[in-house]
Amino acid sequence: MSGDTVKVGIMFSLTGSYAAIGAAMRAGADLAIAELNARPDSNLRLESVFADPKGDAAAYADVARRLLTDRGLTHVIGCYTSSSRKEVLPVFEKHDALLWYPSHYEGFESSENVVYTGAAPNQHVLPLASYLLHNHGGRGWFVGSNYVWAWENNRILRETMLAEGGEVLGERYFPVGDTDLEDVVRQIVEDRPDFIFTTLIGESGYQFCRLLRAEAERMGIDQAARMPVASCSLSEAELPHLGAAADGHLSSSVYFSTIETAENARFSALWRERYAHLGNPCADAEATYIAVRLLAGAIERAGDTSFHAVREAVRGLKLDAPQGPVTVDADNLHCAMRPRIGRSRQDGTFDVVFAAQSVAAPDPYLVWSGAEAPDAQSTPHHLKVIR
Repeated sequence: MSGDTVKVGIMFSLTGSYAAIGAAMRAGADLAIAELNARPDSNLRLESVFADPKGDAAAYADVARRLLTDRGLTHVIGCYTSSSRKEVLPVFEKHDALLWYPSHYEGFESSENVVYTGAAPNQHVLPLASYLLHNHGGRGWFVGSNYVWAWENNRILRETMLAEGGEVLGERYFPVGDTDLEDVVRQIVEDRPDFIFTTLIGESGYQFCRLLRAEAERMGIDQAARMPVASCSLSEAELPHLGAAADGHLSSSVYFSTIETAENARFSALWRERYAHLGNPCADAEATYIAVRLLAGAIERAGDTSFHAVREAVRGLKLDAPQGPVTVDADNLHCAMRPRIGRSRQDGTFDVVFAAQSVAAPDPYLVWSGAEAPDAQSTPHHLKVIR
């Protein structure tokens, strides 16, 4: 391994409906690679091989295949949407390669060819469900992009709400990138829910928030206070795209740029130096940064770059990340992380209104998770963690 340069695939869409997130994720990878390559105490060097599927879910499998076969790569960090992850998964399984998937997702998957560095459903959907029920009420309206991320997250939240006596006033799905949302916005404002849970992604989500704020104002309603938008994906990279409607939205995540840790202060300072034009660092950028750091750590632990050696070496690997301590679960290759909920501000950041006392072990199939109420008025805040 001495003096080795390891080529790593970086696969994100820089065009299309969710280009803003793709750019932030690529930046997170580039930042980690530059940082690792500058270490004076290591001979390991990473070289990125970038590929852009251009927001076309059907193109991801072919792009991944070319990275693994034509370029001879074993490790690829990439994919934002769950539909793209599911498109490429058979390719990684066929070629004995590892996908490092750096995005919060809906769970109900565990592949020996994927290391998941984003939040699992017990780390974002369940805390948000409890927070909404105990701080805003049980009458929700669901609107999402028409694919597996929205279907599964809405199902989890719906079942949690119904079990607690809540109700879903309406549920609608739209094609990814669709911005013809005026009718559903009018219906939502007319129904006056306690909150709106959105799983719309990219331009669809931005337009929805803008239209909702405008319609509520037209009706004389303080939308942020009376019926807040809640999400498990809205991030700092996207708030600038919401314009005057950027404030007052709830987002459930494991990372916000305002987290006060020494590692986040260092990470954020480096980000501002290089990527200030992309806004503040966000959860998906940080998860991508984590993926690179974990990959390098596993290669160094294994003394090898092969699929089997690195996959075994990453099990149980610990990292002091910007969000705090992160540990790769030895059984399911997901990460133990600390759940948080933030409320967006007009300046493109989030105020953290809930933070669990400790990390939550990943439970992608929700077989043993339970959450006590994250109450914005209670001190201290805590989430029940079952290990």
